Amino acid sequence: MKKLLTTMVAAVACYATVASAAEIKPAVVYDMGGKFDRSFNQSAHMGAEKYKEDTGTAYRDFEIQNDSQREQAMRNFARRGMNPIVVIGFSQASALEKVAAEFPDTNFAIVDSVVDLPNVQSILFKEQEGSFLVGVLAAMASKTHKVGFVGGMDIPLIHKFSCGYAQGVKYANSDTEVFQNMTGTTGAAWNDPVKGGELAKSQFDRGADVIYHAAGGTGVGVLQAAADAGKLGIGVDSNQNALHPGSVLTSMLKRVDVAVYQAFSDAANGKWHSGTSILGLKEDGVAWALDENNEKLITDDMKAAVAKAKAEIIDGSLKVHDYMTDSACPM
Repeated sequence: MKKLLTTMVAAVACYATVASAAEIKPAVVYDMGGKFDRSFNQSAHMGAEKYKEDTGTAYRDFEIQNDSQREQAMRNFARRGMNPIVVIGFSQASALEKVAAEFPDTNFAIVDSVVDLPNVQSILFKEQEGSFLVGVLAAMASKTHKVGFVGGMDIPLIHKFSCGYAQGVKYANSDTEVFQNMTGTTGAAWNDPVKGGELAKSQFDRGADVIYHAAGGTGVGVLQAAADAGKLGIGVDSNQNALHPGSVLTSMLKRVDVAVYQAFSDAANGKWHSGTSILGLKEDGVAWALDENNEKLITDDMKAAVAKAKAEIIDGSLKVHDYMTDSACPM
């Protein structure tokens, strides 16, 4: 079994753990969109549920409805002795900085942001690498040589997805055109499937026949629009292939579930650590989904092309652009 980074050693192996070494009281604070968004938050929920199933350890969770609840939820969990507390999403960072400083003996983890405190573990992903691979598949599946991307909130993190995707498209076919739209500039952009569907339809009307979304709950509308139009969608974060079997080309998996599971396991086994972990293809932190729902859409040539690109990314011969360090995305 492959290993994650040294800071996330044996995360996948820990999925098979059947008992925890110490009594813990874990908690999860989800971001906007809730734990059943079928995407980012739901992946975190699946990790917590898996840990509960494997170890019998119950956990508490809270679904944010507005920004003011972030700090309140974290503080309430800490006061009740919950430990560790895992918060999902970059929008939680400022609240976590305050609360973690108030409760130095409580362990916290945050996904998608860095909070530099001795009791906080920060977990980042190389979303651009997984997005590159689904970009390769999109270009190879497209018959019109026009593909699309619909993002959620217009922030640098989502541009990591779009930039990596576009680079993968061009890697597979330099003549393929890439359309891109963002849903909005506030947290509401993560939970607007109607707007997602409208943006997807506008790209289909321009000739796109494959659209990748990185938009949380909004992306459900993108995938529905693809199914309705007889086109192809690409899911994100969780495996969304089953939402519309035969219409979802693949899903870019961001293993937030593994990150949550590992955070709980670290606390239970006395291996809790602060600092930053960054998970990419090499660490099995991102991937693409192949199952019975999309296997007929993926040819042997597509599998070979993705395998080649993955190997080149892992060995360093192929560099995928990171928008977070350089906003000049090569197209």
